[in-house]
Amino acid sequence: MKTEDTTRGGETARSPAFAARWLRARGRVGRRAAGIAILVPLISAGLTLAQAYLLATILHRAIVDQVASASQTGAILSLLGLVAIRGLLAWIGEAAGIRAAEDIKQAIRRDLFATLMRRGPDWMRQRSSGELASQILDQVEALDGYFARFVPAMIAAAVVPVAFAVGLMPVDLVVGIVLLVTAPMIPLFMALAGWGAEAASRQHLTALSRLSGMFADRIRGLLVLKLFGRAEDEIVRVRSASDEFAERTLAVLRIAFLSSAVLEFFAALGVAGVALYVGLTYVGLLDLRGTGFTLQAGLFCLLMAPEVYMPLRTLAAHYHDRASAKAAVTSLAATFENLPPVDEVVTAPGSPWSPSGAIAVTARHLTVETPDRGTILSDATLDIAAGETVALLGPSGIGKSTLLEVLARLRSHQGQIELGGVPLADIDEGALRRHVASLGQRPRLFHGTIASNIRLGRADATDAEVRLAAERACVLDFADRLPEGLATPVGERGRGVSGGEAQRIALARIFLRDPALVLLDEPTAHLDIETEARVMRTILAFAQGRTLLIATHSMAVAALMDRILEIDDRQRILVRAPDLTAEPVLAQGVA
Repeated sequence: MKTEDTTRGGETARSPAFAARWLRARGRVGRRAAGIAILVPLISAGLTLAQAYLLATILHRAIVDQVASASQTGAILSLLGLVAIRGLLAWIGEAAGIRAAEDIKQAIRRDLFATLMRRGPDWMRQRSSGELASQILDQVEALDGYFARFVPAMIAAAVVPVAFAVGLMPVDLVVGIVLLVTAPMIPLFMALAGWGAEAASRQHLTALSRLSGMFADRIRGLLVLKLFGRAEDEIVRVRSASDEFAERTLAVLRIAFLSSAVLEFFAALGVAGVALYVGLTYVGLLDLRGTGFTLQAGLFCLLMAPEVYMPLRTLAAHYHDRASAKAAVTSLAATFENLPPVDEVVTAPGSPWSPSGAIAVTARHLTVETPDRGTILSDATLDIAAGETVALLGPSGIGKSTLLEVLARLRSHQGQIELGGVPLADIDEGALRRHVASLGQRPRLFHGTIASNIRLGRADATDAEVRLAAERACVLDFADRLPEGLATPVGERGRGVSGGEAQRIALARIFLRDPALVLLDEPTAHLDIETEARVMRTILAFAQGRTLLIATHSMAVAALMDRILEIDDRQRILVRAPDLTAEPVLAQGVA
């Protein structure tokens, strides 16, 4: 599935402008908490101004006016109260920033997962599952610092230094001008360093994604690597990727240290300039004021000079969060092929669809192409009546499994498909999964018990219902021979059970549901004749009042169906007359 890598106005989804706009739009999700995180530093800045003025006043009165400490108890308590309030505000602001970041990350992960579900297995099988997992986990986590720390720091850095510099001008015009001139130089040089930081962060996150995907895939295939003696070679490859990631990390750190050095240089220059000016004024070597310079005014300017640069220091400390976030968005856009614009409502396909019984299946001008095998079906036609049982025949590799995946909307196609008269593309994803049951040749079993794997078909099923489904699918034939029965553990991907046993466990999942359309791919493969007959008997009984399509190589299974379809070598779907004389033992067993 190919998507356009552009947004409105020709802006590419991987451009810095798109990344910045996408991040700003995403910030609306945690608007309330983010607003608190932004407002707190501004309130704290006002308290800082009051704190510096009060401290300067206390010292002036104690040193110049010789006022006793006892007479300033109220002022000292007020000063301590301001310090305590600022500490409390800092905690509130940090907590609000974390809350906003968590809400935004959760929303992004939910949307990315929904994107994966819309793309389907056909899109995902062309990509590394480890890399996709890394994108949703690691790359989204890289946005945390941007929303939790950088955005509040950016607003504070844009407002507070200018406000402080202007606020100092009535006290001393020279000090205010010095601070007003030097403060903007810091963001300017930080932006220059930030261009390099963003490029380095993009390479760093790409290396992290590659390393995470490689590690996850190697862990999943560890058994195969050991069996074929390739474990040592893969260790070398993982070590090489780890070394590359370490080099990228050091590159990001070097740029971060450079931006910090730029900040410290200009901050020290500004504070030193104010201190030099105040000192020379006090000793009479410099007179730019024309009026006397009180101790209170001088102390107030000296106390406020570092505070002017404090928001910029905080911004510099979190400036790499911005570069990391923009690089993460670029990586996400590259992996997911153009992130959907967040200012548009993106919904899953879907008018309400709730069939009350069996449904008809029709397809017109159906063409299916795969990247590895080319064209599977070409301008094919399919008609299955509601409640009909149909067998799909054809040699291996002809496209039977692919057709079932197309009907279950697990693979892209061209042409028109309707289920119960409703276009397949218009059916809501949740409704489609409720009313269409599909079983592939290699069903996925997860780590857990046999019962828990069956219960995936319906999470609220009782133990009795699970056991009944297991009995109908002939799972009890082997489960009851095990010491723990249905509570027997099963390894990831069905380790511990055979292919036929895994097929029956997956079939039991379907028996827990109430689908209108049942799509089965070789449900009796790996079974002996007797077990095959029993399984087919339960499948046909379950199919009463439902539409059933079975892809099979077995003529005995096909003979039990109402109708037989076949995919020929010309990529068409043809009707084939059933051979009622084939394998009569199975037919009698089912009858």
